[in-house]
Amino acid sequence: MSIVWELDFYSRPILDENQKKIWEILVCESPLDTRQSVDELFQYAQFCPNQQVNSIWLREALAEAIAQRKQTPQKVRFFRRQMSNMITKACEELGILAQASRRTYALERWLFQRIQDFYPKQTGYHPSAAASSFVQYQPQIPQRLPDALQYDKWAFATLEAAAFEEMNEWEIGFSEAFPLSMMELAPDTQIPGIIIFSSRATPLAGWMSGLELAFVRFDSAQAARLLLETGASDSWILATLRDSQTLAQAKGFESAKQKAEGVHFLAIQSTPTAESFAGFWLLQELK
Repeated sequence: MSIVWELDFYSRPILDENQKKIWEILVCESPLDTRQSVDELFQYAQFCPNQQVNSIWLREALAEAIAQRKQTPQKVRFFRRQMSNMITKACEELGILAQASRRTYALERWLFQRIQDFYPKQTGYHPSAAASSFVQYQPQIPQRLPDALQYDKWAFATLEAAAFEEMNEWEIGFSEAFPLSMMELAPDTQIPGIIIFSSRATPLAGWMSGLELAFVRFDSAQAARLLLETGASDSWILATLRDSQTLAQAKGFESAKQKAEGVHFLAIQSTPTAESFAGFWLLQELK
């Protein structure tokens, strides 16, 4: 299995003696399947003086994290677009792919915990600066799906959370998941999803796996449609909803997603009767 890390390098709500924000690198391992233990995932944190914020310091901190873990990740995900150049440069110098992504589920949970419980206990903590720890970007104008991702038809689906305990045993071509224990979901929680059907299911799933999938959401701002969010800010029109029945199902999808802490799935199959998946991704929309 490949090793993927999630990284954040940014200022924290802590001021030094010169009233300058202290920066910090956070690195944690991305859980990639449903059976991984969250408590065993690698984490690394180190504060950085304000005057030393650069790609050199970041590269050295990453190298130290790699030495501690005794493994080098194949990919590092980060969600702050404004830090792209610095993070990309530091990673490239270590031979690591840096990927802007909203699939930083473990990192954002850890960062939230630190904002709630860790930073307030530190000398120099400044409550009004805590809001900048998270970012919210304006959504991009949704684009038409590329030709390589066109499909035959699609359908809504639902699975109980307990079913994902056996996901490692399913026959799946391309996939990525995470342990639902991260969200403390009850076994009978209904996890909503969307299944795409295509006669070219395998190549479609291969293309889909390269998009750095984030989440699917129902949008009715201009027209009723399902949007596929990928990367740091890309948005694609997955389906346009044209009848009242499908619209009602889409609203039910969003309602079930909220009850499941934003967790949902996207799957690709060749036909509705297929017993295998060309692709299956467990997703979460973070608020």
